[in-house]
Formats: sequence, structure tokens, C-alpha cells
Amino acid sequence: MEHSSIPQGYAPLLSIYETQKAIGLLKRLFEDRLSGALRLHRVSAPLFVAASSGLNDDLNGVERPVAFDIRAVDDTAVVVHSLAKWKRLALKRYQFHPGEGLYTDMNAIRRDEDLDNLHSAYVDQWDWEKIIEEQDRTVDYLKATVRDIVGALRDTQSFLRSVFPQLCVLPEIPEEITFITTQELEDLYPDLTPKQREHAFVKDHPVTFLMGIGGKLKSGKPHDGRAPDYDDWNLNGDLLCWDSVNGQSIELSSMGIRVSPESLDRQLTLAGCDDRRELPFHKMLLSGQLPLTMGGGIGQSRVSMLLLGKAHIGEVQVSLWDEDTLRACDASGIILL
Repeated sequence: MEHSSIPQGYAPLLSIYETQKAIGLLKRLFEDRLSGALRLHRVSAPLFVAASSGLNDDLNGVERPVAFDIRAVDDTAVVVHSLAKWKRLALKRYQFHPGEGLYTDMNAIRRDEDLDNLHSAYVDQWDWEKIIEEQDRTVDYLKATVRDIVGALRDTQSFLRSVFPQLCVLPEIPEEITFITTQELEDLYPDLTPKQREHAFVKDHPVTFLMGIGGKLKSGKPHDGRAPDYDDWNLNGDLLCWDSVNGQSIELSSMGIRVSPESLDRQLTLAGCDDRRELPFHKMLLSGQLPLTMGGGIGQSRVSMLLLGKAHIGEVQVSLWDEDTLRACDASGIILL
């Protein structure tokens, strides 16, 4: 087992069959609430893209994509890590208008992921993206969108609790959201690691939006890695909630206002990624051919864990696990899907 740990005395609130029913209901409800709040239309998404396109998300820059050849195509296909760049190009190709956007089911394989209660080699997200105006590229607009997303989560939780009353023992997602920057968090807990800071803060502020991820802090290190070519590091953040089952912070969403030509130019240089300027996607963005957008990914399995009171992500999704994890979960009465 890599890092998984099962809380002492944990018992699932729902049977395996109730869990499957609840997951289906949850996904339908949340998609409906999210798309209505943000004016999003559902589209189909790729499982893989051409390596030469520059559309794949490089995450922290060290993860290896799953790659393979296609007999009839003169390029290497890579399984997506996320759809951050693809969505922006799709908004242009599909001729969306300002204020409108898209959402989709994103399924990915992250082969280098450390496996634990919250992390799997299989990733499932609601990926969304919408076109915004220049005047919307503000912290206030970002915060307003976060409030809409949390509102969709609260509505979904409320309905689930009416169908499955046993879920009422879980804490209700509060309406209040605490907004804090990564620098403010470092100033509060200078001797803790970034993850320790998150756990310490979110325990007392159960819905937190942590802003400003990617750039270096006063310590000389970023709070967390963020690719330089999709989020504007000054206008992004992570939505964190308190996981009462595992007693830790859980990241439900990474999102932000996307880079403009100016911020992309700056961040490519800061990240030492100037070679990307010659990729097709980056050329279009730098020359102003792509719309200004904002977007993010919301973890389907993590939302399911939080709202259904699950201790391990394998209880709400199907993946592959090491033998130690399988034995530990079996000994604790946890059924992995």
C-alpha cells in the first residue's frame, strides 16, 4: 500500500448497491445545477490527442502521459491528463459566445500518480470552460463563479440527503466560503509544508478557495505546481473542503481564469518553457486568435466521496490498486469497485 489509510471504526453509510444508485443520481443532479448556474452546454471530449498539438496538460511537468501509435495516423497519440487547453480551442471551433461555455466528462490516466485514499491512476472530472470578456478577468469574477459552484454542490447534497437519510450524519456543506491566497497561507504557517497548511486551515474553514497557485512565494517556492500555459497564476485557485471521514482537506476542483497572450508570454518565460511558443495551440494563443476564457475541472469521484461519506476513492470508481491496498481495504470491510 503506498499511502492509503483507513480511519479506525469506519463503516460505509451506503451499501454497494445504494452507492451505485447514489453516484448516478449525484452526477445527474450536479451536472444539471452546474450547467444552469454557469450557462454551460454539454459536449463530447477526447480521450487522447496528438502529441504534436501541444494540447495535453503537462500538470507539474514530470508526469508521463500514456502514449501509443495509431496505424493510419502519422503522429503519436497521448492520453489526456486534463482538457484545459482542448476546451479553449473547442470554444473557438464550436463558435460559442461570451457568457456561454461547455462542460464534459473528462476521463484520464495518470500513470505516475501516488495511490492513496484520494488519488487513483484513473481520473474522472467534470471539465468546464466558458468565454468571458476582458473586464471579467478579475478576482471578483473568479470568486462569484466559485460561489456558483459551491451552490451547486449544496443543492446536490440537499437532494441526496432527502433520498438517503443516512447521509444526514455527514456535515452539511456550509454556504460561507473562505477566500485566502497561497502567500497569506504561507505567512500563517511558515513552518508547515503546503499540504499541511491546507489541512490546518481547512479544518477551521471547511469550504476554502485557495488562490494564486503556480508562481513563487516569498519562500522562493510555489505552493504547488501549475502548468504555465492555461491558468493565469494570479487569477486561479483550488476549491478545498473538509473531509470529515478522513480528517483532512480534500481538493474538489482546480480552476481559474485562463492566460491572456500577455500572461502566457510572461509565464512561459518564468517556467523556462519558451520552447512551447512554437506549438500550434500556443501560437494561436499568443497571437490573440483564441477567446478569453475561464474554466476548471471538478473531480467526480472526490465529490462522490465527500457527499457519500466514503473513506477511499476506490469505493466510488473502478481502478487498479496495489496488493497492500487491496488487503487493507478488505480487512476494513471496504469494497473497492
